[in-house]
Amino acid sequence: MGVTPEDLLGTSAPKPQAPTFADYIPEVAKAVSPGTKRVYSTYWNRILEHWGDRHLDEPTTLEIQQLAETIRTQVVVRRNGRGGRGAAEHLIAAIRCVYNHAVDDHLITEADNPAKKATKPRRLASTRRGLPDTRLNEINHVAATTGDDPALDTLLLRLHIETACRRGGALNLTLRDLDPDQCLIRLHEKGETVRWQPVSPTLMTHLREHAHQRGATKPSDQLLRYHNHRPITRRRYDHLWTRIGTHLPWVATQGVSTHWLRHTTLTWVEREHGYAIARAYAGHTSTSSSTGTTAAYVQAGIPEIAAALATLTGEPHPLAPAGSKRADSEDC
Repeated sequence: MGVTPEDLLGTSAPKPQAPTFADYIPEVAKAVSPGTKRVYSTYWNRILEHWGDRHLDEPTTLEIQQLAETIRTQVVVRRNGRGGRGAAEHLIAAIRCVYNHAVDDHLITEADNPAKKATKPRRLASTRRGLPDTRLNEINHVAATTGDDPALDTLLLRLHIETACRRGGALNLTLRDLDPDQCLIRLHEKGETVRWQPVSPTLMTHLREHAHQRGATKPSDQLLRYHNHRPITRRRYDHLWTRIGTHLPWVATQGVSTHWLRHTTLTWVEREHGYAIARAYAGHTSTSSSTGTTAAYVQAGIPEIAAALATLTGEPHPLAPAGSKRADSEDC
């Protein structure tokens, strides 16, 4: 009948031991999106430094909390730092990602997942806020009159002020993401979101000229580039804000960064055009209960965003509805 004495006694073969972090984390890294890998890689490396030879079923929740606290105390102090809270939060998120995959692979059970009960540090309220016009003018003036590439730096600032895009959205721009006929750019941002965002005719013209002058020729070529035709990286932003902070002490003191420009534009859009348009302008698509049920019924689209942009820039936009600053007969 195929029944052994061990079956009758209720005994079973011993469960194989879970893999080590050194064996499993590289496999998880192959399964996540590029954005997730970029955010978590630093913290996975720290886990490997401390626990590379340990098996997934060995650490306890307490040990995970202790490791997060260790990472928090060792974080590099930056001008916009929050005492290492972000590092501890990302460490726990990174290790949860590993254990979630381990549960899915039946390497451990959900009940044995030690990361599930690990507590992230309470997130503090953001100190970022919208900037008044006078401060924004100061930032633009320094960018335009200092540094080794004012044309690039002022283009970056104009792009972020007009679109309220995130830094990753600007860095991911390629030639194929420009729609000059409708004055739209395609933004690839966090969470693998993709959206079309209206831009002014002036900005579209400068984006195309920048690409042409700096060697972006293929549709897949990154648009924003240095004089030597190399694509820019996040370091350009770091150098830009460090330089601006040198000339404007209040920028350095308050830790102003590119994300402050997003706050500035979205605050203005919300005050002038309402919450629904500001939400669409930001590219927020969450349908969580925190936004309220009504948000599902009052979603704004590209025409409303284009109308807000036309008001912001003082330039007509081809997709703005009649009655707003629109040029029906003008090409972008």
